[in-house]
Amino acid sequence: MEPKKLTLGKFAMNYGIILGLIMILISVITYVTGMALEGVQWPNWIYYVVFPIIILYAISQFKKQNLNILSLSQALKIGVLIGIFSAIVIMIYSMIFNYLIDPEFMGQMMEVARDKMLENPKMTEEVVEQSMKFVEMFSNPAISGAFMIAMSAIFGLIYSLIGGLIMKREE
Repeated sequence: MEPKKLTLGKFAMNYGIILGLIMILISVITYVTGMALEGVQWPNWIYYVVFPIIILYAISQFKKQNLNILSLSQALKIGVLIGIFSAIVIMIYSMIFNYLIDPEFMGQMMEVARDKMLENPKMTEEVVEQSMKFVEMFSNPAISGAFMIAMSAIFGLIYSLIGGLIMKREE
């Protein structure tokens, strides 16, 4: 029996959208509750746990729907594409949020970051200024979007490599 041809792109896009929506949900919750401006980081850890889980689950579902056949290259493509699609979803939301919903939010976040740095007695004013230039650079949507896509693709590659090595089964 020949396995039915599944399109990796569409398969990965569905899981990438789900992963992106989870990140948006976390972002909305932290914004509404004020945790974002307080610098609370633990909600972001949810994303770091969910990211590999979704990639590994997607790879296992692809294998299941492909008559239990999975090559390493298929697993890698799935993981990288999920990472890229999720980053694109998050990037679109971020642009809508930063330009339409709350244009002042990024400035507020930068002010909070500056205040947190100044609380550290070891940081001089010069170090804070250099750090703030770096923060400003990453507040640019094009730069932060490209960085987010690249990092999501890299982590998608890492997790899918692990999952693919564990789950691969050739014909």
